[in-house]
Amino acid sequence: MTAMASTYNRPGTRETDLDLFGRVSAGIIAEVKRVIVGQDDVLHGALVGLLTGGHVLLEGVPGLGKTRLVRALASALDLAYSRVQFTPDLMPADITGTNIIADDPSGARRFRFEPGPVFANLLLADEVNRATPKTQSALLEAMAESQVTVASIAHRLPEPFMVLATQNPLEMEGTYPLPEAQLDRFAYKILVTFPTLEELNAILDLTTGDAVPTVTPVASAPEILRLQSLVRPLAPTPTSVTRRASSGSTSGSVPVPVPGRRSSLRARRMPCLTAGTTSGSRTSGVRRTSRSATASCSVSKPKPTASAPTRSSTRS
Repeated sequence: MTAMASTYNRPGTRETDLDLFGRVSAGIIAEVKRVIVGQDDVLHGALVGLLTGGHVLLEGVPGLGKTRLVRALASALDLAYSRVQFTPDLMPADITGTNIIADDPSGARRFRFEPGPVFANLLLADEVNRATPKTQSALLEAMAESQVTVASIAHRLPEPFMVLATQNPLEMEGTYPLPEAQLDRFAYKILVTFPTLEELNAILDLTTGDAVPTVTPVASAPEILRLQSLVRPLAPTPTSVTRRASSGSTSGSVPVPVPGRRSSLRARRMPCLTAGTTSGSRTSGVRRTSRSATASCSVSKPKPTASAPTRSSTRS
């Protein structure tokens, strides 16, 4: 918390980091709310993703204002903004850029890299699941490493860099599900819901009047980078329980015993129980397998010896 007490010099003023954090956050929300009605959770989620340096995926049917919200957020920030409309015929080079033949000042022709729309601080990937997986993969390196490699040459992206992607539900026609590697690049997904009746009336009043609201930038790139540096040290340190739970959630690993439950025996037998084809049923957190799978690793019970009397012999 000592970092929050330091000072940050802004042209003409001198304010603490805590004052900067409050001023920028409140200013961004106030400016976006001038053109967006409702969707408070979506706005706060996008702002958290920006300040933590993560990427956010917005999911909802068309017409809920996802694109308008991202554009309003970009207008409230003095950052480079670009938008890509994903379509089935979009190619990866249309996003990352490509090498073109251009004339240099001496008249010779050379290859020159022409940056694509991904070279921006805030990228709106609109309807990202309308494109094919080949095109979706063009964002993998950019979202993970903040760079793009074209013709074996790495090009760094400007900082800060954030991808705000929108997608339609998979039940809609003409959508391609995002692969697991692409979903892993997003910090989280926000579901955009329908507005209420009161919010619909406010939207009609806002969009049918004579006055057109505008958004004024309230934060610059150095300020956003400063806020991101303040948020990172405040992240909680993962505990041993958190690390064990994360390790137990992976495929093929031994589940983490729940405190207070007699699950040590089940944890020891789990490598045996998980071998083979699963039947889908669960009992007390243990996944059962088919009879053929458990037959090979079942523990054999000791057979009764000849000296041990049976029930029938006792009666006789």
